[in-house]
Amino acid sequence: MNQSQNRPVAIVTGASRGIGAATAKALAANGWDVAVNFHENRDAADLVVKELANLGGNSLAIQADVASEAEVIRLFQSAESHLGPIRALVNNAGVTGGFSRVESATAAAINRTLAVNVAGTIFCAREAVRRMSTRHGGYGGIIVNISSLAARTGGSGEWVHYAAAKGAVNSFTIGLAREVAGEGIRVNAVAPGLIETELHARSGAPDRLRRLESSVPMQRTGTAEEVAAGVLWLLSAEASYVTGTILEIGGGR
Repeated sequence: MNQSQNRPVAIVTGASRGIGAATAKALAANGWDVAVNFHENRDAADLVVKELANLGGNSLAIQADVASEAEVIRLFQSAESHLGPIRALVNNAGVTGGFSRVESATAAAINRTLAVNVAGTIFCAREAVRRMSTRHGGYGGIIVNISSLAARTGGSGEWVHYAAAKGAVNSFTIGLAREVAGEGIRVNAVAPGLIETELHARSGAPDRLRRLESSVPMQRTGTAEEVAAGVLWLLSAEASYVTGTILEIGGGR
């Protein structure tokens, strides 16, 4: 059980690297205890946990595939058991399904992209609402879903399947926000643009950021820390009247 009772508890999915890791660190530095969810890379997740320990408070690495309902339930139960009541969820875990035109996309890539990005987001948000909602005896809370500018631009010629999944995340964010607004829960999304993470290389295009950065009005790519700052603001009291909003962090793209 959480011993630092003055620190609220957040779950960050996909927190072993990139935007998720940066968000976990920002939270820890600002008074949160963090459950660091990961899918496969325990070493990376353990390294994040060590970094969070240096920032104060408690943290814990918890393996779970968010596309699995049973594993999501276990994730929340474990986080609560070890850290305490969940006050925030950052739905960051996601996959792109790789680069391809629609006619070349495989069923496996499409299904996995939808399972992680859409079903996973909904599973996690559902478990958060069950715990946070005043309708269920909770004390309220905050959910931030990580979307993408691809939901607006469409991802043509690259990953329309991924863009469609993130479009679903946006719709889900707006709908859920309105559903639970009277139950003490705020729900928003952050939609990053071209951000310096491993995502592009892992998806098969390590040169993508350099190739496209000139299309950004600010003429540069963003950092995971800049996205994390947006998430942190949405989780803060300064955003107390903000819900159902898609916050774009993309340099004007």
